[in-house]
Amino acid sequence: MLLRRGQVCRPGENGPTPALSAAGGPLDPFDVIDRIVRDYSLLYLVDLDGIERTEPQLDYIQEFSRDIALWVDGGVRDADQSIDILVAGAQRAVVSSALLEGPEELERAWGLTTELAFEIALDGGSLHARPEWKPTSPLGLAKTVREIGLGQIVLSPRNAPVDWAVVRSIAGGGPTWVDGSFERSDAPRITEAGAAGGIFHIDSMLDEDPASPALDSP
Repeated sequence: MLLRRGQVCRPGENGPTPALSAAGGPLDPFDVIDRIVRDYSLLYLVDLDGIERTEPQLDYIQEFSRDIALWVDGGVRDADQSIDILVAGAQRAVVSSALLEGPEELERAWGLTTELAFEIALDGGSLHARPEWKPTSPLGLAKTVREIGLGQIVLSPRNAPVDWAVVRSIAGGGPTWVDGSFERSDAPRITEAGAAGGIFHIDSMLDEDPASPALDSP
């Protein structure tokens, strides 16, 4: 689920846009959480305020975590920010190759908490990482991360189809999750590639249940 300033968003061609109910109004994020917990026990929350403005929505994380387990991508740049997200109630703080300030900062974060997952960000099939990582490939970066100690890796392709051969190679080293860019009907491919699971955008769920009373309520 994408969240910006308390507003549930959908992925858009030019970036996330507000998600609207059938009546045309904004969705109440707590109504959306009520809908999600009917079928799911874990929510991957993308905190756009944290990513875009370095101001994670800690109050929402705290409230959501009362009802569902959370993995939160809150735009972590350094170790201390990961702790803030965990203290707010996240089960895991997601740190990304695109934002975290290199392997030394990851080692520092890992020394503070083991409740972390690492996102390997891809853009158009190419690795998207800060220069401090000095990466050679997604697989090479995955090996570096796992040598530090992290087990859980999230592979996030953007602007290109999922490369299942890359998923398979990274999943061979430990638990690997595939983020978005495909439909739930692709679940068999996740299993075939040996991945732990897939992360699906909230908009696909909303489209399947447009008449949900919880989501259409005032």
